[in-house]
Amino acid sequence: MASSPTVLMRLVASAYSIAQKAGMIVRHVIAEGDLGIVEKTCATDLQTKADRLVQMSICSSLARKFPKLTIIGEEDLPSEEVDQELIEDGQWEEILKQPCPSQYCAIKEEDLVVWVDPLDGTKEYTEGLLDNVTVLIGIAYEGKAIAGVINQPYYNYQAGPDAVLGRTIWGVLGLGAFGFQLKEVPAGKHIITTTRSHNSKLVTDCITAMKPDDVLRVGGAGNKIIQLIEGKASAYVFASPGCKKWDTCAPEVILHAVGGKLTDIHGNALQYNKEVKHMNSAGVLATLRNYDYYASRVPESVKNALVP
Repeated sequence: MASSPTVLMRLVASAYSIAQKAGMIVRHVIAEGDLGIVEKTCATDLQTKADRLVQMSICSSLARKFPKLTIIGEEDLPSEEVDQELIEDGQWEEILKQPCPSQYCAIKEEDLVVWVDPLDGTKEYTEGLLDNVTVLIGIAYEGKAIAGVINQPYYNYQAGPDAVLGRTIWGVLGLGAFGFQLKEVPAGKHIITTTRSHNSKLVTDCITAMKPDDVLRVGGAGNKIIQLIEGKASAYVFASPGCKKWDTCAPEVILHAVGGKLTDIHGNALQYNKEVKHMNSAGVLATLRNYDYYASRVPESVKNALVP
């Protein structure tokens, strides 16, 4: 008789169903036509009704099923009664059938930290660049990102009216990553994906030093990691503070599960324990392959300007 699923696999199975619900909420807000946009710290730091509803949905759904989890979400929301319609109680059965990597079998609920970005790429969402948008649920243990779920609410949105909208990608270190077709950029091609709305001299200097064949400027950290695993870009370079732990936790897992690498600009692994500061103050460097090629080309002036 098969043993019952471990805490980690139950959590990932729940996060998958919760992320799918989140994608539906994101699409519903757009369909209703009122995004309810508010500025947080500046004109490029926005929050919408979708950010608020999705965070309530994810955090409340997880907390009900896993009350001992530490859950850290991007949005500061008032504690209010959550509408029952926002609660997702399901678990993705296919994930429950998968074996838990042995090193994670004994993990307890209270050992895990979940980092939630309810809507990664909010600015792009408000501008109608819908394929940039992702929902991110990252799971960390002992400071390390070990499992993650990414929902793309508008995957396929340009494929015509009959296309099925949205997809969910998930992964666990030691098991793999699923829900997409792994593809690499053609050998010898250096295509960098970077920020669309947070450019700076540091970002530009770092990219220029890498002598890329092409530079893609898109929104969302989740979206950029998907570009790496689907062969659209060979490196994600962001030589600036600005992105946070909830932006990188889930995407890092998907990338690492297929042999890629994500670090800060100095080559340090990111830490995800609950006490850690939220800002990735030394930027991000990520690749599917050939990490050393890009890491070796980061200028010293850029490294000196970005303190971990």
